[in-house]
Amino acid sequence: MIEEICNRLNISVGSFVEFGAWDGKHLSNTFSLLKKGWRGVYIEGDKEKYRDLLETSMEFTEQITPICAWVHYEGEYTLDNLLAKTPVPIEFELLSIDVDSYDWHIWNSLQNYKPKIVIIEGKSTVLPGIWQVHEDGVTQGNSFSALLGLGNIRGYELVCHTGNLIFVRKEFLAQLNLDPIHICFPENLFNYKKHFEELRYQNRLSSRIDSIIPAKIKDIIRKIANT
Repeated sequence: MIEEICNRLNISVGSFVEFGAWDGKHLSNTFSLLKKGWRGVYIEGDKEKYRDLLETSMEFTEQITPICAWVHYEGEYTLDNLLAKTPVPIEFELLSIDVDSYDWHIWNSLQNYKPKIVIIEGKSTVLPGIWQVHEDGVTQGNSFSALLGLGNIRGYELVCHTGNLIFVRKEFLAQLNLDPIHICFPENLFNYKKHFEELRYQNRLSSRIDSIIPAKIKDIIRKIANT
């Protein structure tokens, strides 16, 4: 999907930013781009995973800028502040956000950089029409509608939903030649197959917990599983 979007935008090589990156390979949205000659900033806060990222960096020494940090939406470790210490241009090609929590807030806080494409993880178990943003101890993840609304305010149009939501800056939208119905009614892009797959996964997880764990600690484990 990313490759097709880049093809339609006539992007053959460029710059990307991805976090949490892990080793830059596992479930990465950008590793395939790296192998095609793109340059990128990988950010990973977990020190063990960051060591794996450094090994990948050794394979692509001229292409990867690795950073060990947890990205925040305020304070010293905002994405703006972290990227200011890197060579990534102001208008780079692709941003991938996946921190399983304050994704919405982090994108909302980004002011100094203008990626053409934004990939951001959404909470696919939450159907369109429900506004949910992450709040520790209250809600987990960010809903399709919350991310859609933020994208529109930031000047982006939703072009695909795979579990992740993929946005493109509105000035490039015509190049994608999308069905007008998806532009007028982007809720049509919601991936119901992914929605039901995630529901089934959570139900299986809940059943395993119920079968093997004493009742007194089930709530604790469920909270951990949702963080």
